[in-house]
Parts: sequence; C-alpha cells; structure tokens
Amino acid sequence: MFIENKTTEFKREYTENIKKTIIAFANSSGGKLFIGIDNDGTVCGVNDVDDTMLKVTNAVRDAIRPDVTMFIHCDCELIDNKAVIIITVQRGTARPYYLSGKGIRPEGVFVRQGASTVPATESAILNMIKETSGDRFEDAVSLNQQLTFNKADEVFENRKILFDDAQKRTLGLVNESGLYTNLALLLSDQCPYSIKLAVFEGSVKTIFKNRAELSGSLLSQIEDAYEFIDMHNHVRAEFKGLERIDIRDYPPEAVREALLNAVVHRDYSFSSSTLISIFDDRIEFVNIGGLVKGISYDDIMLGISLLRNKKLADIFYRLNFIEAYGTGIMKMMSSYEEYLMKPDIEVSDNVFKVTLPNINYSDNSNMKISATAEEDKILQIFRNRDVVTRKDMESEFNISKSTALRILNSLDKKGIIAKKGAGKGASYILKK
Repeated sequence: MFIENKTTEFKREYTENIKKTIIAFANSSGGKLFIGIDNDGTVCGVNDVDDTMLKVTNAVRDAIRPDVTMFIHCDCELIDNKAVIIITVQRGTARPYYLSGKGIRPEGVFVRQGASTVPATESAILNMIKETSGDRFEDAVSLNQQLTFNKADEVFENRKILFDDAQKRTLGLVNESGLYTNLALLLSDQCPYSIKLAVFEGSVKTIFKNRAELSGSLLSQIEDAYEFIDMHNHVRAEFKGLERIDIRDYPPEAVREALLNAVVHRDYSFSSSTLISIFDDRIEFVNIGGLVKGISYDDIMLGISLLRNKKLADIFYRLNFIEAYGTGIMKMMSSYEEYLMKPDIEVSDNVFKVTLPNINYSDNSNMKISATAEEDKILQIFRNRDVVTRKDMESEFNISKSTALRILNSLDKKGIIAKKGAGKGASYILKK
C-alpha cells in the first residue's frame, strides 16, 4: 500500500493541479508525483502514457517560472502490471517557483505542508527569495513582476543611455532567470516606497504649513522632492556695490546631495518612508538604515563610502545624479564653508539623519566666518591704504604671488574685501 506524505503525491489521472504539486516540491524538499495511483494508494494505471507525459512536459515548460525543467525527471514504470508515470522533482535553486499567470504571490507560490500542497505565506516567499538571492536587497527577486518603466524610459532617453532588455540585465534589473529584481522595483512606476515631505511653522513639529507624499519610480520621487524643497528654499538678496547677490536658505548643492544620499543609502528592506521636514531654521532628511556594517561615523566624514545599494548607486552615477562615491557629505560641508553653522549628521543603528541649517534664518544671518589670524595680519595694510594691489602685499609681507592671491581670494569670498578690476590691474578695497 502506497501512502502520501510530504515528498509523495498520488494522482489518479493528469489534472491542472499537478503544476501546483510540482511547484510545491521544487520550493520545498523535492518529492515524487505518481500519475496512475488513486489517493488511497490503489494502482489504476495510465491509459495513454505518451499523451500524459506530453501534457506534463508542456505544463512544466509553459506554466512554471523560473524554468524548473532541469530539476524534473519524468519516467514510466509498471506497478502491479499497470503503467504509472513518476515525476521526480528536486528542490530547485531559483526558488520561489510560481505559476506564471499568478506571479510571486501566495496564489501563485506553493509549498508542501505534510501530505498537502498549500499556498505559501508571504513571509515564506520572502524567506525563499532571501535564501536564493543572498542578503543584498536589490538583487532579490521582486514580489511584483508586473512592472512598467515609463519614467525610467524617459530619464534614460533624455540622457541618451540605452534602457532596452539587454541593458536591464546588465544593470541588474533582470536576473539570470529573466525575473525582475528589487532594483527594478525601485525604478519601476510601481515602486511601493515613498518620500514624505512636510513644512512646519516655526522650529517644532506642531503646525503643518504644507505636506506631500511622493510615490512611483525613485527617479520621479527625487525630481518631485527636489522641486518641493526648492519651492520652499527662499531667497535673500544682498548687494555688493551695484551687484545684487541672491542667497538661498539652503545651498542647492547641499540639498541635492542630502536628498540623493537619503535615496541611495536607504535600507529598502524596511517599508517606512524617507522623511524630509522643513522648519524655519533647518531642513531634516531622515531615512531608514544606519551605517553599513564595517564603516564608522568618522569614516563617512572622511569621504569613505560603503554602499548598501551598489547597483542603484551605479545607475545614479550613469545618469549623472551623483559624480563619485563618497563625496556627498564633503560637498554638503563645503557648501557651508563660509558659515559657522554646519550640516549636522546623526546616526543610530537604524536611522541616518542629515540636518541642513537655514543660512538666512534671523539667528544665523550674520554668522559668516571672520578672518583667520593670517588674514587679520594681512588686513593691516588695508587700514593704512584706500586701495591695495597684490604686489603691495608681496612687498609689504615678503610673501609669494600664490600666497597673496590665496589670501586675497579668501577675504573677497568672505565679503571682507572687494575686488576692483581684473588681471594685472586688479586692486582691492576694504568693505565698510
């Protein structure tokens, strides 16, 4: 008497449900499917062996994804002098296997539970994906295989970069089994991860002035997020002689780098949104995912970068969103070099937070850096003369041309002195 168990299944004749059993064996510990044996173990045989084996072969080839044929062997044996088809299924290496018409969802993925074939739970599907794809999120198979790339097509086309099927494989959007990866999910129009933005009155989270939640492709989200921030990045005008100088609340370069950092380095294995909060005195970028294991806070401040989402960063690099790895933090700091207030970076085990101070906030408006000791010494000559040239400085302090130019440029950039003319005829005056 034959008995059904976790690795044995009986079918009196061929039915469509055989596909589910084969998927369950491939997703679990393997097993054998007998066609021609009743559920009670009675051997009844198969009348048309060739036709039945053809149906099995076609079903496996056409209805199951990824390709599982290499893990299946179909044979015919005589049991009690009756023809029985035995389908031997090994545990597959590209799990989860699923019905092509249903996708990687519980209604399309099956496992063995005792002697029964049952739909897999979503957590079981995720565990299979993790086991076969490794720990890197962007390499894992996307649960959603019905993806479109309208925004990605537009962005790649505008930058004259190929985005055909071959390129998607090269970039890592499609794996060796022809399935979309989570990297593809992030760039697709169906991306489930979002950016939430809010503008608050004052310096605390009490009164909302504006808010938005962005969804869709990450390529859409970064464009829309930057536009939202830019709309609230106000301008203060200064006059340098007759020249008008517009100063934004936040240096655009710092905003750009903080936004890209939040998107590229986020840990997408968590579903929480990236949060961007704009206050009167600052803007905060908060994203899930602390520092990547093996890197410290001091490392990132020195420009060391260990990428959590390397392939996503590679795509952003190809699209010229980022110039080089590890330079974002340094660019943010550099954009504030004229001011005492600096970007603040906070890191916990699971959160990375960047705070950019508002340059034009009333408490910060006069916080430009004063002259250094070296520069203050040089300024003595300006107190005795109305106009100073580079050669005057070289002669007075016995310094080289390059040193004189460096100091003059620094004082001019800080707004302490003003340059008149250009080239050899350039001169400098002390600003009142």
